[in-house]
Amino acid sequence: MMMRYIAMIWLMTLSLMAQEITIAVAANVSYAIDDLKTAFMAEHPETKVRVIIGGSGKLTAQIRRGAPFGLFMSANMRYPEALYEAKVATTPPRVYAEGALALFSVRARDFSSGMQLLSAPQIRTIAVANPKTAPYGKAALEAMQKAHLYELVKPKLVYGESIAQTVAYAVTAAEVGIIAKSSLYSEKMRHYEEGRNWVSVDPSLYQPIEQGIVLLRDAQGKPGYQEFYDFILSEKAKKIFRKYGYILP
Repeated sequence: MMMRYIAMIWLMTLSLMAQEITIAVAANVSYAIDDLKTAFMAEHPETKVRVIIGGSGKLTAQIRRGAPFGLFMSANMRYPEALYEAKVATTPPRVYAEGALALFSVRARDFSSGMQLLSAPQIRTIAVANPKTAPYGKAALEAMQKAHLYELVKPKLVYGESIAQTVAYAVTAAEVGIIAKSSLYSEKMRHYEEGRNWVSVDPSLYQPIEQGIVLLRDAQGKPGYQEFYDFILSEKAKKIFRKYGYILP
């Protein structure tokens, strides 16, 4: 009887403590976010995490318009820095991971020439993220420019609004895609083989993709946001990011 009473009190306490947090997450993190949520909720079962995924530029625009997000995980530092300067973010941006690019093809290809493969006549369409709104698209554009390929392959480019949409294009419609390396460690993509279906893009061809996290005004008075923020910067989260091909600061 006493144990039942204690269990009832515990459930009532947990119910009173229960909270939901809504976080904005860059599309490249969508592949790792389920593992991150699971690990976080194992430590904080009273907190439900609602995730809104999109391109960093579009999410930033939504945040500026008052979208009810309390935390933003961007694909670069520029967007969270702008939100902090505008006093929309309440914490200065911190790097939580560094992303990487991969050259990907559903069909097995000879990747020995690296980025020069893009200029091959049999490559008619190349999926990349929109460089205006997606940091991975900006990095892909920079890589093509540094490899002296951009003007040559520009007519072949097919743009996705986010890196997730770009991955979808690369899988279903384009011969090749320049995508987030993290996507290749997801359940749907991990059967593709390095060296046969994909290779890492030479990191010297683009600036490091430092990904930034900030708390937003909506987080005030809601401890779950601070707990999730601290978790993302923890060693446990870093282990998960490494599993998905990220470089850790």
